[in-house]
Formats: sequence, C-alpha cells, structure tokens
Amino acid sequence: MIVVLIVACEVGFWVLLAVGLALRYLARMPRSGAAVLLMEPLLELTLLIVTAIDLKNGATADAKHGLAAVYIGFTVAYGHYTIKWVDGHFSHRFAGGPPPVKAPRYGLARAKHEGKLWVRTVVMAAVAAALLQIASWYVGDGGDTGSLHEWQLTTLRIVALHGVIALSYLIWQKKDPGRTAVTGEADRPSQKTLR
Repeated sequence: MIVVLIVACEVGFWVLLAVGLALRYLARMPRSGAAVLLMEPLLELTLLIVTAIDLKNGATADAKHGLAAVYIGFTVAYGHYTIKWVDGHFSHRFAGGPPPVKAPRYGLARAKHEGKLWVRTVVMAAVAAALLQIASWYVGDGGDTGSLHEWQLTTLRIVALHGVIALSYLIWQKKDPGRTAVTGEADRPSQKTLR
C-alpha cells in the first residue's frame, strides 16, 4: 500500500502542478492557481501519516518505508525548485512571460550551480535520515529496523556521489568557447563579417 501511495503522491504532485499552472496562466485565475499549488505539501503529509499508521499497526519496517522517507526528503529539498522551474517554462510558453533563466554552463558559475544542487541533496538526505531515525525509534527495539538503517546509509551514499559530481565541476571547469583565453572577453565579429 505504501508503494502505491508513493506513486499516487508523485502523480498527484504533477497533476496539482499542471492544474495550478493552468489556472494561473491559461484561465487567468492566479489566486486559484496559487491555492492549488499550496496543496502540494498535503501529499507529503498524507504519505507521512499513512507510513506512521502502517508502522503503528505492526507492519515490519522495510524498504517501502525507507523509500517513503526519501521521497518526502526529496520533495522538501527539490519541490519548490521544481515548481519554480516548471512555472518559469509554463509562463514563457503559455503566458508570454520572459524566457526562463538557464543554468550556467561554464566555469565557476556552473560549479556554484552544481554546489547549490548538492546542498539540496544534503537537505534531502538530512530530512530522510531524520524521518528514518524517528521511524526506527517508533518501531523500538522489538522490531526489525535494519532496512531503515540501510536507507540511511543509502542517503549518505547519494550525498557522497552527488558531492563528487559537484566537486568535479569545480576542479575541471568547462571553458566557454565564446571567450578568448587572454582577455576573458567574448569574441567579437570583425567588421568584415558584419558586412
């Protein structure tokens, strides 16, 4: 049941996002759209409550409970970022808004962007690990909490892997092909090429 609820929460996230943005931009009802978007956290709250009830009713703490905690952590860390990204694209495509700002592709700016994403992953792991620890205490010494602790280690592995990837953008910065190596300024077309 928990896995089905996780899938339902994920589908519900995108459905609420689509409905909220459609109300906001297509139907020109920004308040109604905002109200629908504010319902997003209810999905995670529902998942958290159902997971706690499942454990309270004597379910063995296993991988599905760990997955629920990681999903909630991901939504806390990346939910607003995802909504903002989709909102920018939707506004541009359907409401004549400005083009969304693209992530930097080169140099230190790209490394900073990747570092900020890594911080979001750390937040995701911290929220998930805290929920998993609370679930472990909730189950108590009499229950099997091995899978919950395994999920905590999995979140640490995710943080470490993402950290290595983010660090690689700092160490091996990709150069902007449109900039000269000496001046750092963008190449300007010559007068001959303009005529």
